[in-house]
Amino acid sequence: MLTLLTYPRNGAVFSLSPFCVKAALLLAFSGKNWTREDLNDPRGMPHRKLPVLRTPGGLVPDSSAIRAWLEQQGTDFDAALGARDRAQAQMLIRMAEDTLYFHVVRDRWDNDAVWPTIRDKYFHEIPALIRRPVTGAIRRSVHNGLVFQGTARFSEDERNQRVEKDLQAITALLKGQDFLFGPQISSADFSVASMLQAMGTTPVRTDLVARILDDTVLKPYVNRVFETVPLP
Repeated sequence: MLTLLTYPRNGAVFSLSPFCVKAALLLAFSGKNWTREDLNDPRGMPHRKLPVLRTPGGLVPDSSAIRAWLEQQGTDFDAALGARDRAQAQMLIRMAEDTLYFHVVRDRWDNDAVWPTIRDKYFHEIPALIRRPVTGAIRRSVHNGLVFQGTARFSEDERNQRVEKDLQAITALLKGQDFLFGPQISSADFSVASMLQAMGTTPVRTDLVARILDDTVLKPYVNRVFETVPLP
């Protein structure tokens, strides 16, 4: 039996982390038997982060490595795609995971209107008396990371303009079809839909949350992905 080590649920969403959601989609699509194990502290994991897949041969850290492991076991996530589409799928994955993701982090961790809710949701196991100082240090570390990466250097308007162009690009690709590359789901859908779902399920209705939930193309697309590959 395979075990996915994951962050806990976010309400009806499989996990607080879009990368854990992506890993769950990969496992569900593969058809293998697996179960979940929730963790709040990933410091004992190989990369000090989640998801991690526990296999008979050992731990497989990171959602991309989990995909590679499943492919080694015989799963082809892009069976319907030619070489050119596979290359474009990889580019979409990188856009979702290396660009869109940081807008999610900014909206959850670096937004004063959202932070108190995130703090108490993510770190409820820390006693209330010391929760603020402990999590405040973590939040400052996240902010410094966002400054280094670049997202936190832009104004709110600049960030909105940047993410809007990416969302419009995804919308254009979905025009007239169910998934990013046509009628059949592929690896790119698992990454992109997981990130869009995360954008729309931050537990405070921010402008970014509203942008996803009110969109007549993106919201149905996210629903379609999770209806096609249901998660436990």
